[in-house]
Amino acid sequence: MLADRLLVKIPEGDAERRSQGGILIPATAQMAKRLVWAEVVAKGQNVRAAEVGDLVLFGPEDRYEVEVQGCDYIMLRERDLHAVAAERIEASTGLYL
Repeated sequence: MLADRLLVKIPEGDAERRSQGGILIPATAQMAKRLVWAEVVAKGQNVRAAEVGDLVLFGPEDRYEVEVQGCDYIMLRERDLHAVAAERIEASTGLYL
């Protein structure tokens, strides 16, 4: 991976969802700007906010799909991330000034 790029994989269980009422919502249903969680598989040398294994939140319109050795992945820029979920403790505020 180069520069500020991230390679992420969406978990397999995210294809179909159920509403609180129990209605099955297929993966092909259009949703209004729903953000997606994915796991970081690889990262470029300039990525500061995420590490391999972290979960990241991003908008589905900000992605590029790529196939590597028969597996589907998504390539993102670090600036397209909305949140990072990590088990490690961060001492900084996350602001880049």
